Amino acid sequence: MRDLISYRLHVLANLSARWAEQRYQERFGLRLLEWRAIALLGGYAPLSLNELARGAGLEKSYASRTVAGLIERGLIASQADDRDGRGKQFTLTRAGRTLYRKVYEDALARSEAWLSVLSPKERSALMDMLQRLSDQARALELKDRTRP
Repeated sequence: MRDLISYRLHVLANLSARWAEQRYQERFGLRLLEWRAIALLGGYAPLSLNELARGAGLEKSYASRTVAGLIERGLIASQADDRDGRGKQFTLTRAGRTLYRKVYEDALARSEAWLSVLSPKERSALMDMLQRLSDQARALELKDRTRP
């Protein structure tokens, strides 16, 4: 089992998520999925609910509940979507942008601490390998989906 790349990546992703969940809850009062929604809006707003759900890897219903909670807390605002009269677009409020900057700085520090065991050359190679593996996973998934 430990020889499978999928297993190793799964273990690493779980360790990262657990560490982030605990840290962001303690320091900022945010669940990890709330942070992901804020981070997406901080970098790519305005976004629709579908775009947020896709970007965060969530089901639409879960994304909807997450966004509703963040709106209630005054961190996200919604407005009518000009592209779709029935939909809404979401952006960060002033308080949301302030929180985004604080958590993003912390995320950078967390990333730096995590990668501190690698040399600059190893970091670059790791990022390249992760991109290539992601591209290959997408290609293999597409191939399996289109197979009769």
